[in-house]
Amino acid sequence: MTLHGKTALVTGSTSGIGLGIALCLAKAGANLVLNGFGDSEAALAEVRALGGEARHHPADMTRPEQIEAMMAYAEAEFDGVDILVNNAGIQHVAPVEVFPVERWDAIIAINLSSAFHTTRLALPGMRARNWGRIINIASAHGLAASAGKSAYVAAKHGIIGLSKSVALETATTGVTCNAICPGWVLTPLVQAQIDERAKVDGDAARARHDLLAEKQPSLDFVTPEQLGELTLFLCSDAAAQVRGAAWNMDGGWLAQ
Repeated sequence: MTLHGKTALVTGSTSGIGLGIALCLAKAGANLVLNGFGDSEAALAEVRALGGEARHHPADMTRPEQIEAMMAYAEAEFDGVDILVNNAGIQHVAPVEVFPVERWDAIIAINLSSAFHTTRLALPGMRARNWGRIINIASAHGLAASAGKSAYVAAKHGIIGLSKSVALETATTGVTCNAICPGWVLTPLVQAQIDERAKVDGDAARARHDLLAEKQPSLDFVTPEQLGELTLFLCSDAAAQVRGAAWNMDGGWLAQ
């Protein structure tokens, strides 16, 4: 398929899952607006090497006014957003009774509320063009819980609900909205968890195995490239009637 002439905005896309998705969309011909606090120049160079136009906007996804500025920037640079991938996210692990209030607020703001703001601002243009794809990166934790992750689980359950509501509101249009629910992906955040486990017994391979074995029966990580290919499918004509889905790519996590 080709996405030539389309513009994709991917939040949290200077590394990890977001960059993997951005690269896949760029390979299909889309122009990209990247966002995130990572190495934006390196990310832009990777995307541009695939032949497309790319820009970066440093919006803080906890700040609605900065999100509005980012969406206005995309409009000014590329005449709007055709494909919106809400990927930005953070994590904090602690029991509810000692969960820091400021961390709760930040997780809800970045993992959930930012997707509401980007969606409300992208939808008018998508409706006017009668074509659009909104893809929210949820998590296996959007469909199942884990102890110590109350804010993350609440936000990811919420983003699946948001996806369903938007899908219903756009059901008779050329705009679709869906959620992708990854299991373990070897991002820097997950690698840090492996490293912490390895400190206990000094065996990195065992730490990796044990982390996966707790949740993911395949005993292998999902890759950003695989998530990018699923995103590309959801942008295709073949997925025109995939609406309001929560599509898990999790090595069997949710089959248990």
